[in-house]
Amino acid sequence: MLRRLEWKVIKRLDGLLRGDYRTLLRGTGLDLADLREYQLHDDVRHIDWNVTARMQSPHVRVFTEDREMAAWFLLDLSPSIDFGSGELRKQNISAEFVAVLARLLTRHGNRVGAMLYGSGVDAVIPTRSGRRHVLHLLHSIHSRPASVAAGQTRLNDLLASAASLIKRRSTVFVVSDFISDPGWEKTPAQLAQRHEVVAVRVLDPLELDLPDLGLLTLRDAETGENVVVDTHDSGFRKRFARIAAQREAELRDALVRAGVDALELSTDADLVDAIVRFVDMRKRRTQLSAGGGLPTHLRRAAA
Repeated sequence: MLRRLEWKVIKRLDGLLRGDYRTLLRGTGLDLADLREYQLHDDVRHIDWNVTARMQSPHVRVFTEDREMAAWFLLDLSPSIDFGSGELRKQNISAEFVAVLARLLTRHGNRVGAMLYGSGVDAVIPTRSGRRHVLHLLHSIHSRPASVAAGQTRLNDLLASAASLIKRRSTVFVVSDFISDPGWEKTPAQLAQRHEVVAVRVLDPLELDLPDLGLLTLRDAETGENVVVDTHDSGFRKRFARIAAQREAELRDALVRAGVDALELSTDADLVDAIVRFVDMRKRRTQLSAGGGLPTHLRRAAA
C-alpha cells in the first residue's frame, strides 16, 4: 500500500506543494536568524522597533523554525468507519491519509505516532521517524480485528486520552467521521490549548443524500439495529437530507467554536486535491494574518 501511495500520491504532492511543508506542521520553537527591511507580506508583530528607530526604516526579525516536530494521528476505527457506497470505504480513506501524511512528514525528519480507537483506545504507537515506522503504523491499522457493534462511539474518550498522553506540543490530526455520542465538542478546544489540532472528517456521499433505490434495509453500524426504509418516498428522502444537512452544520459549527482547522475527505473525491486545498487554505490564512498593515508613519517610511 505504501509503495503504491508513494508512486501515485506522494510524488504528485511533492510537485504540487513544491516543498511547502510548513503549513502541515509548525515548529515548537523559533530562533532569531537575521534582520532585514520590512516587506509588505511580513507580520508586523516581528518588527524590531529598536533597529527601526536607529535605521529610520522598518526592520523585521527573521526566525528559523524548529523543524523537529511530532505529529499524532488520533484514528477512529469504530464500526461506522467501515462503510462505503462505492469502491472505497471510509476506513480506506483514513488509512491512505495517514500513510501519505506520515510518509511526507517522516521524510523531512519529523516523528509520527498514533492512537487507535475501536470500542475504546486499544493501541498507542509512540512517535518515531523513518519509513519502517510508517510501515509499522500501517500494519497496526490493517491488522486490527474488525470492531463489532457495541453502542455509540465515545469520541471524547479518544480526545481525553490524547490530552493526558501527549505531553510535548505536537500537531494532532483527529481522523474520524465524528459519528459519536454527544459531549465531545469541548475536548478539541481543550486539546488545542496545548497542541495544534486538525479535524480530518471522513464521509461518504450516501450519508448526505439518499437516491431512489426502493425498499432498503439499513443497519446502524454502531448499535447493530436494522430498519427498513422506502427510499422511493420523496418525502422520506427530503427529511433524510434535511437532517443530514443539520448535522453537517452543527458539526462544522462545533469545530469552528473549538478553534481547530478542518479537512474533509470523501470516499468519492481525490485525496491529493483535498490535501492541496487544505494546505492552500492554511497558507492564505497565514498570509492574511501576517498582512495586518503598518501604521501610517511606517508605511511612509517604507515607501
